[in-house]
Amino acid sequence: MNVEVVKEYYGKVLKGSEDLKTSACCDGGGVPGYLEAAIANVHEEVRSKYYGCGIVIPAALESCRVLDLGSGSGRDVYLISQLVGADGEVVGVDMTDEQLATAEAHKDWHMKKFGFAKPNVRFLKGYLEKLDELDLHPGSFDVVVSNCVINLCVDKLAVLRGAHRLLKPGGEIYFADVYCDRRLPDEIRADPLLYGECLGGALYWNDFLPMAKQAGFLDPRLVTSRPISVDNEEMRQKLGQAQFFSATYRLFKNDELESACEDYGQAVVYRGGVPEQEQAFELDEHHFIERGKVFPVCGNTWRMLAETRFQPYFDFVGDFSNHYGIFTDCGTSLPFNEAALAQGSEPESSCC
Repeated sequence: MNVEVVKEYYGKVLKGSEDLKTSACCDGGGVPGYLEAAIANVHEEVRSKYYGCGIVIPAALESCRVLDLGSGSGRDVYLISQLVGADGEVVGVDMTDEQLATAEAHKDWHMKKFGFAKPNVRFLKGYLEKLDELDLHPGSFDVVVSNCVINLCVDKLAVLRGAHRLLKPGGEIYFADVYCDRRLPDEIRADPLLYGECLGGALYWNDFLPMAKQAGFLDPRLVTSRPISVDNEEMRQKLGQAQFFSATYRLFKNDELESACEDYGQAVVYRGGVPEQEQAFELDEHHFIERGKVFPVCGNTWRMLAETRFQPYFDFVGDFSNHYGIFTDCGTSLPFNEAALAQGSEPESSCC
């Protein structure tokens, strides 16, 4: 799909979120209470041109440097600007002139609204597949976010690799995007309307996971997901039986993560302190860690907490000195027949 088609759709065809023809590029509701006031602080014109599909605001962002890939009119940039504070910085990258113009037009308005003496945001024009061509230093960001944009990119692996390059060790990309339950045929991928509506470029979820690992993010974690409705009959006919989902993933940059959840007898205790999650910390859809409770974790989860910005909020039990096999609490088990051992029978001889 030609990038000019995407620029035309988001720069000239869409005038506001009400022009969208599906629920793909909308956040689906469920905005956390602590964000409501921050969203209300964002300029009305910026909010009216929001085309995201999820909430891409991870916890504990104070003083962080954050990069927004496909920042559009700047809604998420200005939302995160309030959370990182005057000592943090948010950089938005987008390729659409009209969207960038909207974001830039209200920069001073937002800084005055937030009470910042100088801007903590900036916007760059560029292509997400070519982040290395921008004035961005490798290993300089704590967090990369993106909201329903990577599906619009032709070379999605290049985007993920670029994000990996720009993240600090222990940093993460936290992003919402559209996924499909199957690989889409070429005629759907080439349809300008379906592509612009974030459907034609959607990845088959089981192609995304190995792609993320290929880019260096070794243990992708699903945070939230929801089905996307396509009520437009003409579009539905073109799409056939394909089903679409909006999903938020977090991918940590840590070269020591393993391909599976391994058991080292470790645990963590959440001490509280994250303002947005004071009573319980939610790492992903399988890790809801209540404050003060000993919570057994696999080696990867231990690293995601101990070797990232979340470290100050936890106590850690154990190390990597002993390995106990696969971490079965994650739903993984041995691939072999354990029935005989479970019944107390003798294992068969190892000889053929």
